[in-house]
Amino acid sequence: MDRKLRYGNGSSMAQLLLCFLLLTSFVGRIASLSVTVNDVECVYEYVLYEGDTVSGNFVVVDHDIFWNADHPGIDFTVSAPGGNTVHTLKGTSGDKFEFKAPRNGMYKFCFHNPYSTPETVSFYIHVGHIPNEHDLAKDEHLNPINVKIAELREALESVTAEQKYLKARDARHRHSKF
Repeated sequence: MDRKLRYGNGSSMAQLLLCFLLLTSFVGRIASLSVTVNDVECVYEYVLYEGDTVSGNFVVVDHDIFWNADHPGIDFTVSAPGGNTVHTLKGTSGDKFEFKAPRNGMYKFCFHNPYSTPETVSFYIHVGHIPNEHDLAKDEHLNPINVKIAELREALESVTAEQKYLKARDARHRHSKF
């Protein structure tokens, strides 16, 4: 039995292309980097919309001294465009974070290392935007499914971030001296 793949009329292809373009337009910015923290190092990320979800993680991957119970860890602080602190973690070798941006603008992510020994930090950040139904095209063929697609994309991004976090943490544990 022969099967032939049919693409249908041009209208279906146009709808498929429109859905693809909408989906790719919802993708937030993703940044992943490693930074060496001697004292204080800051990374900046612009958030386009108030209420966007900012999530990520960091792990101290390579450290020259063995971290024991006495080590204070590093501090992590996120400041909003107005300068107010929106997220902070003290004395840690890595963690995950997530918050809703109280406003749009440039956010500042700072690491503070109290020791003079440089620490390499693997850092990952994602700014996600899930549009509401009023922000979507007004075509009768577009409906709340587009919002669900964006929510699924955000959930998938969360899983990807978790994998990166666990991979970096695993690398840190492999570098630990016994």
